[in-house]
Amino acid sequence: MDWVFRVIAIIIEYPLLATGIGVLLLGLGRLMHRRLAMGTGVMWLAYSLYEFGVKKRWLCSGDCDIRADVILIYPVLLLATIVAVVSLLWKPSRPV
Repeated sequence: MDWVFRVIAIIIEYPLLATGIGVLLLGLGRLMHRRLAMGTGVMWLAYSLYEFGVKKRWLCSGDCDIRADVILIYPVLLLATIVAVVSLLWKPSRPV
């Protein structure tokens, strides 16, 4: 479970990584015509903007180190990313 917190800490410290994930999912979703992946990419891009704002102290006042918001945001992003990756790997069957 400790590795999960390390990954979260890396993305919080470097919001550009979240931007990279968002651009990757958005690009792959657009290339493969998967709206779910594109939507998840947009979610990651929005999160990266939010995280950048928190890091610059534009969106929080006082102590920004206590982050209860990630308790809600990270499970949603994780679930959406898993579903998006499955949608990218899933080959739809074609009617005969």
